[in-house]
Amino acid sequence: MSTLEALASPLPERPWEELEVRIQAGDPQALLQYIDGMSPTETARAISRLDQADQSRLFRLLAPADAAEIIEDITDTQAADLIEDLAPAHAAAILEELPSDHLADVLGKMDEDDAEAILGEMDPEDAHEARALLAYPADTAGGLMSSEYLSFRSDRTLEAVLNDLQRRRDAYAGYHVQYFYVTDREEKLVGVLRMHDLLFLPRAATLAKVMIRDPLRVRVDASLEDLRDFFEEHDLFGVPVVDAAGCLAGVVLPEAVEDERRKRAVHQFLGLSGIIGGEEYRTMPLLNRSGRRLSWLSLNILLNILAASVIALYQDTLAAAITLAVFLPMVSDMSGCSGNQAVAVSLRELSLGLVRPNELLRVLRKEATLGVISGIALGALLGGVALLWKGNPYLGLVVGGALAANTVVAVSLGGLLPLLLKRLHMDPALVSAPLLTTVTDMCGFFFVLRFAAAVLPRLGG
Repeated sequence: MSTLEALASPLPERPWEELEVRIQAGDPQALLQYIDGMSPTETARAISRLDQADQSRLFRLLAPADAAEIIEDITDTQAADLIEDLAPAHAAAILEELPSDHLADVLGKMDEDDAEAILGEMDPEDAHEARALLAYPADTAGGLMSSEYLSFRSDRTLEAVLNDLQRRRDAYAGYHVQYFYVTDREEKLVGVLRMHDLLFLPRAATLAKVMIRDPLRVRVDASLEDLRDFFEEHDLFGVPVVDAAGCLAGVVLPEAVEDERRKRAVHQFLGLSGIIGGEEYRTMPLLNRSGRRLSWLSLNILLNILAASVIALYQDTLAAAITLAVFLPMVSDMSGCSGNQAVAVSLRELSLGLVRPNELLRVLRKEATLGVISGIALGALLGGVALLWKGNPYLGLVVGGALAANTVVAVSLGGLLPLLLKRLHMDPALVSAPLLTTVTDMCGFFFVLRFAAAVLPRLGG
């Protein structure tokens, strides 16, 4: 079979087995040829199925540039796990081939000591850039920006710029260049010029004369939401990032913003599903995975014990009017649903910057008003069902009044919890739901059983 026929042939169902064979053969060229025939998804899947020894040998066989291409096909967490198993010098050689923003993302997922050991083996200039990017939160312009951009002093001529581009064309080949940026002697951003302009403007002209002055820019601390809004308003290939002094620090591309938004959405979904840390793969060590899950499940056991303790306090009331047991889960569940709606709105407004963590009274006023309306409507509905079922108006008042009161509590608390947790520097998406569930359960049980205790002789059995 020819090389072209081999590349055109469909991959086996278990490509990692073929990958293992080629790794054992120790032929880098054949190994790279096989990997090149796989899609990024297939590559990530196959590598994740290899054992640790074969993964390490794979990256030792490949040239750093080829290994870096594989790193770009897998998630940052998986890449960090693989890189940490290599010798720091070899890991540094691979990571130096990555774009600066991706390099910082992978290092940011590593243990701090391992990351520092790798940085110590890197080219000092590359290591300095990586440390600078790691100093910013991952979801800000500083954390998302790339240091692969072109900038020139304003007193340089177009001819000097063209000569520099020609002389360093190999170094610039991997840059995403649509513009280049113009700075003054203090490295402050003063202008921008399109690559197109280099071809048609007089070569003797200085950049200061032909540049577009005071270009659009963002600060290094611009949030992910700010960046999303910026690119929705301005159809640009990238935006320069400046520090507090106005000095050019990097460039953010719109695809970097979208990629970070996808990561955040997945992280929040996994967090709400009870995955501590917001990330898990089945290739992770078993004890690591079980620890992440059990820490969440153990917390939920404690929270449920707290809720159940309310029932224990009123067990005599519940025994005397056993019909209440039918309505206890209804009251807590319906109130919880109302509260989760308020949580979702607060999380959404926090992410869009429409509400700030210190606006507690405003949110409480808005949600409590809505909670009263919803509570009355839902309480009347459930109370009516109880009345029709048992023909006892006191039962209807107990369960209806309990649902109404619990809905007000749930909606008010659901609106406030994300703001309070944000102020405490905790993840509001991860913690809000279990706290709200516990409180609505406890309050729901309390309201039903306390109201029932007040009119117990009239409830019957």
